[in-house]
Amino acid sequence: MALPARFRQRLVDGFPPDLLSEDPSDLVEYGRDWTRVYPAAPVAIAFPRSTDEVSRLVRACKEEGVAIVPSGGRTGLAGGAVASRGELVLSLNKMRRIDPVDDLGWTVRVQAGAVTEAVHAHCAPHGLTWPVDFASKGSSTVGGNIATNAGGVRVIRYGLTRQWVLGLQVVLASGEVLESPPALEKNNTGLDLRQLFIGSEGTLGVVTEATLKLTRVPNVTTVLLFAVPDIASVLQLFREVRRSPFQIAAYEFFSQRCLERVMRHRTVRRPFAEASEYYALLEVEGEGTSEADSARLLERLEPWLERVFSEGLATDGTLARHGGEARDLWTLREGISESLSATGLPHKNDVSLPVAALGAFTVDLEALFLERYPGWEICLFGHVGDGNLHINVMKPDDLEPKDFFARTKEVDHHVFALVQRHGGSISAEHGIGLLKKSFLGFTRSDAELRMMQLVKRALDPKSILNPGKIFDLPSGST
Repeated sequence: MALPARFRQRLVDGFPPDLLSEDPSDLVEYGRDWTRVYPAAPVAIAFPRSTDEVSRLVRACKEEGVAIVPSGGRTGLAGGAVASRGELVLSLNKMRRIDPVDDLGWTVRVQAGAVTEAVHAHCAPHGLTWPVDFASKGSSTVGGNIATNAGGVRVIRYGLTRQWVLGLQVVLASGEVLESPPALEKNNTGLDLRQLFIGSEGTLGVVTEATLKLTRVPNVTTVLLFAVPDIASVLQLFREVRRSPFQIAAYEFFSQRCLERVMRHRTVRRPFAEASEYYALLEVEGEGTSEADSARLLERLEPWLERVFSEGLATDGTLARHGGEARDLWTLREGISESLSATGLPHKNDVSLPVAALGAFTVDLEALFLERYPGWEICLFGHVGDGNLHINVMKPDDLEPKDFFARTKEVDHHVFALVQRHGGSISAEHGIGLLKKSFLGFTRSDAELRMMQLVKRALDPKSILNPGKIFDLPSGST
């Protein structure tokens, strides 16, 4: 497959010579995301450097009938940034500008290709941060975070990405540039179009710049890891944590199976002498930022911890006494995804449940696999505080990858039926993309789906922006 000759000439005549790449390695690298399920088959990769270039490029694509897949850090796990049908990948990789921090309004303006961790580092000297944080922060980009309304490990403290975006610059399918007021906390003037694009996975417009809302760098924190026998105990401990006098920054859990995979892949110290079925990681925030403030936080934690153990809420535990120990404990949790992929072939699901339903759902999930898929290994971890559960089904040794992934369609159907029964969502963080669109009905009603299709047709009548992602438009609707 090749670019249409007239379209190629428009790019040669109107853009810098380094805009386009058709290098085979680039096609593979930029044509897919972390799912690795779908083949990368883009026609070419475009690397614009400004909103103007994105606007003119999208307009040319609309006029020449070239489909576009917007691309950020490609850390998604739902196939949302996959170009498998000869699309042009529009990479924001060269749009990484970060403007000076507004330390009065507590905002910063960035291009969509800015890396999450780079934004954190840029704001830190001002004592400020953009509190969107997750394991892939070193490669994920602001535009991708916005497109998927990314969550992460501190949603319980700060909420989702959409709560930390004040303004957006978006290129529509027509090539027109839409700019929302960049830094207004209050703007009650009709529909909030900014929120329409957040979480839309690049199907309604290409985010090129954003004004981000900032907050203080957290006060002193410390991390604790508890060993608990089952999910019910994870939730019981969480109930006690919420009743405590401490500010919860994060509350995560993972299974012994996850820990074993991390220890096989990375050089880490086993946290406890005896293994436990599950572990709960708690990060609490104190007051102030000094070493003395940190010491006071530890002093306040000790009597609370005594009660946790005296009441049998955990079977073992450890508390980080300094930053190095805290990082080591976080590695046990944040190293899971990488370790699962390095030590096997996982099929990943990212679901959310009402927190109160997590225990019953997990019991039903284990029963499902015992009955239908005996011997299959399931590695569970997630963000308990916001009900987000990551279900990783590892490929059995006796199955070829193609046979395994063929069977996971059947697995997903059963898992999502359980999610629906317990009042949950089939995607908590990573979106729908290609991977989950056939299951969207487990979470969205027919009326909701029709409404989403209407919005897509209104903003992208030729369906050139990330076509086929989230849902398919009815035949003849474009």
